Amino acid sequence: MNPIRKVLTLLQDMQHKVVAEGEMEKDLYEKFMCYCTTGTGDLAASIADAEAKMPEVTAEITASEEKLVQSQADLQQAQADRAAAEEAMKEASGIREKEAVAFAAVKTEAGTNTVAIAKAIAALEKGMAGSFLQTETAQVIRNLANDDKIDMAESDRQDLVAFLSQGTQYAPQSGQITGILKEMGDT
Repeated sequence: MNPIRKVLTLLQDMQHKVVAEGEMEKDLYEKFMCYCTTGTGDLAASIADAEAKMPEVTAEITASEEKLVQSQADLQQAQADRAAAEEAMKEASGIREKEAVAFAAVKTEAGTNTVAIAKAIAALEKGMAGSFLQTETAQVIRNLANDDKIDMAESDRQDLVAFLSQGTQYAPQSGQITGILKEMGDT
């Protein structure tokens, strides 16, 4: 290859390169100019939209901040209510424990009283069945004391007959007391 030919080939390559770069620059320029003419409008529209949305977004932010403040106040109130409820539960538990102790004491006393009433009723009913002076045995002794065949001093005989005669006139009044005690035991 000839040196001139080399230079010409180099120049032609450079020319193609410069033409290609020129076309590329032209395309870039047209795109930039297109962007400048349409981009300004798009940018203006975007700014207008953002400015139109700004009051709405500001209102949403304000509402969210108010909601946050309200939620924090509600949380503090709920925590205070919870603390008060826990304190009330502790107090109520203490009262219940004291009442349980008092109830146990009253229940024990009532149980003791019920047993005592039952024993008293049994004792009174046993006594109402009749004392010694009202039994047949006392009648047999009275008959023997009145019998002259028994060797006994007259003064002793009179004392014994007088003593045994007292029992025949006695009428026990324990029935009313027993009824009252039974009523007390039932309640």
